Amino acid sequence: MRETIELPLWLFVLILLFAAVTFASHFLFPSVRWFFRRRLERAVARLNQKLERPIEPFKLARRYDMIQRLIYDPEVARAVAAHAAAEGIPDNVAFEQARRYAREIVPSFSAFAYFSFAIRLARWLSNTIYRVRLGYQDEEALRRLDPNATLVFVMNHRSNMDYVLVTYLAARRSALSYAVGEWARVWPLSRLIRAMGAYFIRRKSRNDLYRRVLAAYMRLAAQGGATQAMFPEGGLSLDGALAEPRLGLLKYIVEAGAPLGGQRRATDPDQRDVVFVPVALNYDWVLEDKILTSAARAGERRFRARIGVVMAKILRQLWLWMTGRYHRFGYAAVNFGRPLSLQDFAASRAESQSQSLSQDLGQELMSRIGEAVPVLPVPMAAWLFLRHGSMSSAALEHRMRALGEQMANASVHHPRASLAYAGEAALRILLKRGMVSRQGGLYLPVTEKRDLLAFYANSIAHLVPDSVLVAEET
Repeated sequence: MRETIELPLWLFVLILLFAAVTFASHFLFPSVRWFFRRRLERAVARLNQKLERPIEPFKLARRYDMIQRLIYDPEVARAVAAHAAAEGIPDNVAFEQARRYAREIVPSFSAFAYFSFAIRLARWLSNTIYRVRLGYQDEEALRRLDPNATLVFVMNHRSNMDYVLVTYLAARRSALSYAVGEWARVWPLSRLIRAMGAYFIRRKSRNDLYRRVLAAYMRLAAQGGATQAMFPEGGLSLDGALAEPRLGLLKYIVEAGAPLGGQRRATDPDQRDVVFVPVALNYDWVLEDKILTSAARAGERRFRARIGVVMAKILRQLWLWMTGRYHRFGYAAVNFGRPLSLQDFAASRAESQSQSLSQDLGQELMSRIGEAVPVLPVPMAAWLFLRHGSMSSAALEHRMRALGEQMANASVHHPRASLAYAGEAALRILLKRGMVSRQGGLYLPVTEKRDLLAFYANSIAHLVPDSVLVAEET
């Protein structure tokens, strides 16, 4: 026991390294994690005092704990057993598949990353690219919302800037969890998006086990009060018009309010209500408009945007900014529509089956989004050019005024409260984009760019009264 043992230096260093790692993992790391966890909890408590909707514990739970809770959910367990029997594989193999799906779906929300980085970046990016306007919102209705209800913002999908704009404009209300598709699973973007609280979904997956895991996560999120944001249309609009709702995520939320027995928990007073807040967005210049209209012409949702072309455009805008010639891409506006309670909606349709309720809910939400869509100068001018052809600037201003007066129930945005300036702003962008040309004192729509004009006109076409269309046709 007292004899001296000689060791090679490399082995001695290796033993010291293992000892240091063991000491750190058993004594140092837990203390450091506890220290920072306490500081984070105090910071979140201060932050919650400033937010209209405090961050729920569900969102702050550790990702590992949430994955464990998800894969041991009774409905997921039944789905694992059914999947194993259907595929003829051992239960433990099916269980590992469910675990992999859970790890793919569950986010790792960071309050620091969201409120210290994401909100500031969203504010800077939004105001750098656009003149951002927050239009109509029923503040009184929003204040009357049940503070214990789960809030779900439902939006029309015009551009990938939708995520950025709504994150910025909803910053004082709460932290939003977005459902994002496969495009966002690229490293290192995926880690950043997870930290923002987004959860990944496979939009075209037909795997029943995956759908059951996703449905279980949506149920836990709804019951946990996590504020979410989603696009009922399921993807970007290719023609600029509102699309029919896709019922996947909506159906999961509706199912979260109904037990297996069939009687709806959505009408149970002890069940947490889900309140949908319609959000309508519109732009004078959608950054991806050419990509979207090209996909519409091809008849398939494949977006051919080469990274080299994207980087060249970014560098060009940076050069314009450095040389003092940069101009923002027109106006971007957001309106908040009339909130809708799932409990009230389900109670009014107590005789409906779950699928019918989901369909009715989707149609009602898209209707409320549609009525709140902001009317901006470029969409307005595009609609008029498609209807009337060539016009002078004075005629455009006159017709924009007449159209705005006839769209009495719509939220018409006039920059600087001046129709003359609105017409000038619209013409400046349409000329720059090559959608109209100037011949003498007249402006004419360019035939080759009619699909782009229609893309912007379609965003407000549903708001134009039928009486206007009939009057013009006669």
